[in-house]
Amino acid sequence: MRLTAFNGSPRGEESTTTILLKHFINGFITTEGNTHEMAYLNRVKDGDKFIKLFQEAERVFLAFPLYDDAMPAIVKTFIESLEPLCGRADNPSIGFLVQSGFPEAIHSRYVERYLEKLARRLSCKYLGTVIKGHANRIEEQPGWMTKKVFKSFYKLGKTFGETGEFDDRIVLELAKPEKLPLFQRWIFRLILKTPLANLNWDKLLKENDAYEKRFNKPYMGEKTS
Repeated sequence: MRLTAFNGSPRGEESTTTILLKHFINGFITTEGNTHEMAYLNRVKDGDKFIKLFQEAERVFLAFPLYDDAMPAIVKTFIESLEPLCGRADNPSIGFLVQSGFPEAIHSRYVERYLEKLARRLSCKYLGTVIKGHANRIEEQPGWMTKKVFKSFYKLGKTFGETGEFDDRIVLELAKPEKLPLFQRWIFRLILKTPLANLNWDKLLKENDAYEKRFNKPYMGEKTS
């Protein structure tokens, strides 16, 4: 079986998406004869190559992070580039991975519905969407927190490599929780009122020399025609 994985993270090889895909692929290649190719969509100059890879693929796995309930622009650009292939009889089967920092799977359900519709428009067999929350900066999490997740992605890749389908039980387990219990949601609301809520964002802002500009309003007062 040939698998073509499209990595839609703007962080490319240094991303959470890459880490999860590698565990999936490590499981996938345990089946003799299985091969894979990885394409990084942040290499925007390779747009024509991506279309060719899609055309020639047997099975496609498109993986990307969800940022504030939206997919990255490089993923949107890739999807739009596939428009000429809509309805083509020999388009590949396609599955998706949506990972995010949101702890609840419900945040990704609307994009899941879109991806299912996308597969239909492309005349691709829809293999399903793997949703994984609480994955932001997973490389910085301690091993005891990530061991089960990585093992699940390995097992998912292994069964996919054997059957060409996602194991629904593993997909369901990875997506949990669908919604946080009421008590946990109440705790989150309390945390959001404290400085703890912004620790990670402040760290990222400082790393990108943007911390002092965090309250800027560059478009405030601008008139639009």
